[in-house]
Amino acid sequence: MTSSKISCCNLPKLGSRKRAATKPDEGLEAIERLGGIEVLSRKIPDKKDLVEKSRKYHALSDPLRLTILYLLKDQPLCVCVINRFIQIADSKLSYHLAVLKEGGLIEGEYHGNWIYYSLTDIGREYIL
Repeated sequence: MTSSKISCCNLPKLGSRKRAATKPDEGLEAIERLGGIEVLSRKIPDKKDLVEKSRKYHALSDPLRLTILYLLKDQPLCVCVINRFIQIADSKLSYHLAVLKEGGLIEGEYHGNWIYYSLTDIGREYIL
């Protein structure tokens, strides 16, 4: 089956032989109604923003990490207090806190030998 029109649906998918398309012209028409491929591609944030959003969503994807965020909602807490509620191994808690920090949702501040964690402004936005 050959087509005289070039359609994005007729292009081979990366890593495969040929992508099956039942109605390639409908897909192309829909893209054209949106302004074309160029307009559609401008709607995608740059890679740096996508990575940042991905880190936030990853941090928010675990119920345990959400629990930590809600614990920190009203005040900063040290690790020992957080662990009293969570009751997991220190290494696991450390991992989850690191994921939340990497996502920009919490920050830690040293007070002597203790680290007190608190929500960042971004972290607060996600739980309110």
